[in-house]
Amino acid sequence: MSFRDRFFTPRVARATTSPSAILATGGGAAAGMLVGGPIGALIGGLGAYAVRVLAAVPRAPKHPGTDIRGLVDPWRGLMVGVIDARRRFDRAVSSVRSGPLRDRLGEVGTRLDTAVDEAGRIARAGNLLTSGRKQIDVPAIRQDLDLARSAPPTDRTAATIRAVEAQLESAGRLDRTIADTVDQLRLLDARLDETVTRTVELAATQADSSDLGGIGPEVESIVSELESLRQAVEETGGPTPAPGTTP
Repeated sequence: MSFRDRFFTPRVARATTSPSAILATGGGAAAGMLVGGPIGALIGGLGAYAVRVLAAVPRAPKHPGTDIRGLVDPWRGLMVGVIDARRRFDRAVSSVRSGPLRDRLGEVGTRLDTAVDEAGRIARAGNLLTSGRKQIDVPAIRQDLDLARSAPPTDRTAATIRAVEAQLESAGRLDRTIADTVDQLRLLDARLDETVTRTVELAATQADSSDLGGIGPEVESIVSELESLRQAVEETGGPTPAPGTTP
């Protein structure tokens, strides 16, 4: 979430007119008057007011992917699953005794944070696609198309039909992009769950080894595919084909 988004919130709006902000302004002005006279009072008052208001701005989340506010299903549900997997990984690692294995799992956890953030960016981009798709009234467009086709032909009939058909094609492209993106993100979420389950098993055995049994490479593969999917969706060109499939 950008600073602008965090600034224009009800919490900050309340702070701008709160009694504490007014008191802070008065206190800053009084202190400034003692130091620099009227100019000091102005600077001190404005500075104190700004500090009080900025203190009300919500902090940016450490990992943006965990901020699922504003997401609608299926994006919200998918991100809940991703975030839950990340938390289960932490619980599993916390049960591993100090040593090479725990150190290696800590490195994997850092990459999982990247995976969560990438998944969050995909979900937010998909959320925008879903919002845009809802603005296209396909039944109404089909009615317009039927009317255009059934009306007495004129010099503009063909062009009108092409324009209406183009709207339906846009809706179809969005539907396919959304469906493919959800499908790929769901698959990557399932792979993430599988990886965490293997981590839980590894933690349960308390293996006295730094061998992760392929967990590290699998997480790297997931991160790489999430990055590719995110780039494709953000470029509004649709998701890239999954490995082993044809476009």
